[in-house]
Amino acid sequence: VQLVESGGGLVQPGGSLRLSCAASGFTFTSYVMSWYRQAPGKERELVASIGSFGSSPNYVDSVKGRFTISRDNAKNTVYLQMNDLKSEDTAMYYCHASSTLSKTVYWGQGTQVTVFS
Repeated sequence: VQLVESGGGLVQPGGSLRLSCAASGFTFTSYVMSWYRQAPGKERELVASIGSFGSSPNYVDSVKGRFTISRDNAKNTVYLQMNDLKSEDTAMYYCHASSTLSKTVYWGQGTQVTVFS
């Protein structure tokens, strides 16, 4: 099983990034996919999640209207489009898979997003 994130980097406030998470080794359509983030000294928080077939996307209040989660089941990939980035979005972003059939979860290794001016 692998969840491989990419797309992180350095960006100025107001900029955009698109994170990708490529999944392998499990039945992608049987999992709710999510993005979490963890800033230094803070707890990991759920940023966005999306149902097995793209249903019910939801977001933490702080990113509503700026971030969009989506998935391409044909490519076993989940995305996080991040617009109008703010310094408080700086964190390590993790891809997360949660089975709809069991308590199985998987985590990616993370990709760093740094918003600086």
